[in-house]
Formats: sequence, C-alpha cells, structure tokens
Amino acid sequence: MTTQTSFDLQPHLKGKLIELRPLTPEDWGDLFSVASDPLIWEQHPESDRYKEDVFKIFFKDALESGGAFVVIDTKNKRIIGSTRFHGYDPEKSEVEIGWTFLASKYWGGRYNREMKQLMLAHAFQFVENVVFYVGENNIRSQKATEKIGATKNGMVRKIYGNRPPSLNVRYLIKRGN
Repeated sequence: MTTQTSFDLQPHLKGKLIELRPLTPEDWGDLFSVASDPLIWEQHPESDRYKEDVFKIFFKDALESGGAFVVIDTKNKRIIGSTRFHGYDPEKSEVEIGWTFLASKYWGGRYNREMKQLMLAHAFQFVENVVFYVGENNIRSQKATEKIGATKNGMVRKIYGNRPPSLNVRYLIKRGN
C-alpha cells in the first residue's frame, strides 16, 4: 500500500440523512438525552449505559479517544447518536468502527447504513481493513453490521466499563468488498 497522509480520526463527514462531526464536551446534554433510553442498550454487554453515572464514563472515554463523533439528523440538526473510529493500526492497515448507537426512532437501516458508508469511505483512504466488535448477545447490532457487508471473523473478549470481559463477534470489511 502506498504511504498515505496520516489518518484523520475525526473528519467532518456529511451525507443526505446525517452528518458526523467530532464530539465535544458541550454535546453532553443532547447526547445523554438520546442515550438515556434503556431500549438502546437492552442487548449491549453494558446494558445499564442509559444511567447517567454509567454514560458519564462512556462519554469521558469517547472524548479522550480522539475518534468520537456525534451523529446529527441533517433535517432537524438534532444529535441522534454517536459513533467512533478506534484502534488505528497502520502496521495491520486496520481501524475499528464502533461504540455506535442511534435513537431508536432512527433504527431500521437507512441512517446506520449512511453513517457506516461515510465512515468506511473515509477509512478506506488509509487502511485495507475495518473491524467491528459486537456483543455475542446483541443480535440487533449483529444484523445491522451484516447488513452493511461485514462478515464474521472470529470471537474476542472485550471489557465494557467495569464489567468482566464478555464475548464479542469480530466482523471485518476489506477494502474493495
């Protein structure tokens, strides 16, 4: 692979339905109002992330990650979720897309698909592989990940918050697939 400029983990990306912009501390209130819906976290390994004290840790980690975004509905300009790039590894030519959640009224494919298309198009300027990790019991997110063209690529243990490690399905999308 030819050497590219360095991977910008927080570009401003815009599509027809959504816009992704870097997460800022000022986004706390709007993002927590979306995240406070228990239905969003029902199948997630950290199923109590809708609670303020738990979400505060997630939000702090997102800010510190240097790759987190808020997802904005282009029609009403409201924050409807979050996602991030993580674990960029130039040696393996890979980056992870994860920590994604959307307000439940935006579920069903179109918004998630556009978000992932924007992120994948950006990532594939710099890497050959994009990985996703989804909790083994998070069937809803597994189906959404498969809908965007990711294929299962093993199981890994991951830690969420202060919980014991939990099994996650590793998904992969290769450039050009």
